[in-house]
Amino acid sequence: MQAVFFEAHFRTVMEEQLRLESSEQIRIRRKRLERNENRIAELKRLFIRIYEDNASGWLSDDRFDMLSLTYETEQKQLEDECVTLRQEIEVQERQNENIEKFIQTAHTYVGIDELDGYALRELVSAIYVDAPGKSSRKRVQHIHIKYDRLGFIPLNELMKEETA
Repeated sequence: MQAVFFEAHFRTVMEEQLRLESSEQIRIRRKRLERNENRIAELKRLFIRIYEDNASGWLSDDRFDMLSLTYETEQKQLEDECVTLRQEIEVQERQNENIEKFIQTAHTYVGIDELDGYALRELVSAIYVDAPGKSSRKRVQHIHIKYDRLGFIPLNELMKEETA
């Protein structure tokens, strides 16, 4: 009974955590991208305004040079950041696809009693075992599992509700 609970809990926690983290990262990056794009548009309008003010004599050449350099520098930084954000969003969306593929693969193993070699190769890409250490005179050895397409998920996250 406990193995069935752990399996269902493991699947639920993993699916929920991965989807939430991924969606949140995309949302944050898209919001920042939108903010940058709005500021770039504003800088373009400001540049046009200072150009017209300079041409009409309301703004000195020195002041125009200073403002235009400031606006151009900021615009270049924002445009570079926009390129980076778009790339990060694309990577995160690909990661979402990987999450969905992993979940589909994991669903094929619902109800198994034992993880055989084939299932292990499909779900796990690496297992790392730390050197043993001593904590309160007890031998402690940490294990890190790297899931295929997903990376590492802390074991304490997966075990949280089972011990509750």
